[in-house]
Amino acid sequence: MSTTKTRVRFAPSPTGLLHVGNARTALYNWLYARHTGGDFILRIEDTDLERSEERHEAQLMQDLQWMGLAWDEGPELSGAGGGPHGPYRQSERLEIYREHTARLLAEGKAYRCFCTPEELEAERKLAAAEHRPQIYSRRCLAIPPAESEARAASGEHFAVRLQIPDRPLRFHDLVRGDVEFAADSVSDPVLVRSASGASAGIPVYNYVVTIDDALMEITHVIRGDDHISNTPKQVAIYEAFGWKVPEFAHLSTILGADRERLSKRHGATSIASFREMGILPEALVNYLALLGWGAEGGLRETFTPGELINEFKLERVTASPAVFDFEKLNWLNRHYLKLAEPARITDLAWPYFTAAGLLPSVQSVEITEWFTKVLALFLPAVDRLDQLPGRTHFLFQINPDAAVSNPENAELLATENAQRVLAELAVRAREFEGDLTAELFKTWMNEIKAETGVKGKDLFHPVRIALTGSHSGPEFEKLIPLIEEGSTLALPNHLPSVRERIQEFTS
Repeated sequence: MSTTKTRVRFAPSPTGLLHVGNARTALYNWLYARHTGGDFILRIEDTDLERSEERHEAQLMQDLQWMGLAWDEGPELSGAGGGPHGPYRQSERLEIYREHTARLLAEGKAYRCFCTPEELEAERKLAAAEHRPQIYSRRCLAIPPAESEARAASGEHFAVRLQIPDRPLRFHDLVRGDVEFAADSVSDPVLVRSASGASAGIPVYNYVVTIDDALMEITHVIRGDDHISNTPKQVAIYEAFGWKVPEFAHLSTILGADRERLSKRHGATSIASFREMGILPEALVNYLALLGWGAEGGLRETFTPGELINEFKLERVTASPAVFDFEKLNWLNRHYLKLAEPARITDLAWPYFTAAGLLPSVQSVEITEWFTKVLALFLPAVDRLDQLPGRTHFLFQINPDAAVSNPENAELLATENAQRVLAELAVRAREFEGDLTAELFKTWMNEIKAETGVKGKDLFHPVRIALTGSHSGPEFEKLIPLIEEGSTLALPNHLPSVRERIQEFTS
């Protein structure tokens, strides 16, 4: 490697959705590149031809872009560009791998293995029975080169193995310190699979990732700690080619609340799911950054992307497992929802209401202005944008029968006080004509209080149930104008006015 500039990469496999663990890995790579003035490379590891799909590749790129993690080199998408070290899809680099395999064979650093799967399985069983390490016996290493070439030329199936040196394999980990593996714990790893079966002749992960990292001049490999066991094999490949070994930083595992590895059973774990739920990207990025890292002092919890870039150091990354706390993410999302521009939240929230049949697909000026007021009132009461339709549903549609039958409401509505209050309210709703304002409604409530002698929750709860279906909710002075204005708009379903709600409830 000739460069001294920091170069890091995120190299996902397009076999499924981008999940929390990989997203944090991408973020830490991006932050380190930006903090050090280096390059962030996106590489697609799609040599698993049976499981890799273009739709997954497109989705993970969209997720990275949504998070704000722009790459400096990588596959072309919406002008993201390529770069001088391409191709950036491993499926387009097979000839590069073949050339390097030929070099290792010619230099005697790799050899062909003609062992059948049955023979290898027999070796493993014998080693297990004798309580020996289950590593390859190297029986094919003794085959003379001329014989090996002749057998290959005749069409006999073979894999290609790397000859591991008879000494410990060492590397430095920026998170965990110096790490050493004994040579006999690694065995001679397969570099290219046997030329038979579905994966015929396909180079293996540890081989291609090392070649790619070297040729793309990666200086720091930042990835999950599930790759630690792969690292000695990769170090051996670096050394076989005479390449400089990069710095490694293996990130801790992310756990669920039960201290088990985070998975779908703990809830949403894909970036696409969080996006669909209405988690803002700045909230998710902020939260993922805190899963295994903390700024100097360790007291701050909210960071803009710029502040994260300034603060991020690999020395601050911990080796201890991080626990994914959904409540903490919700707290951060509420924080950023409050800071966001109202117009942005209106645009982001609108599709949720369209999907629920509450708003038209096309925004009009009048409805948008009203909807922005609705959001201003209800946004502080939600964790995520997808909760808004449920929280505000009573504005758009109300079911008096359901409100009455609700056990929490039924007992209250059955009282004499509640019936007197609602009777007085019904009289005023029937007799009134004109625009009902919050001030006038307040006058009504004061009059009912004076006439019935009912006050406090016995006065307000029955009225709130009549208007919203629930005995709790926003203050009347804020709610009444929204209901009245909404009743005049061309919504998919007519939004009942205050008087309509009272008349329907008390009829």
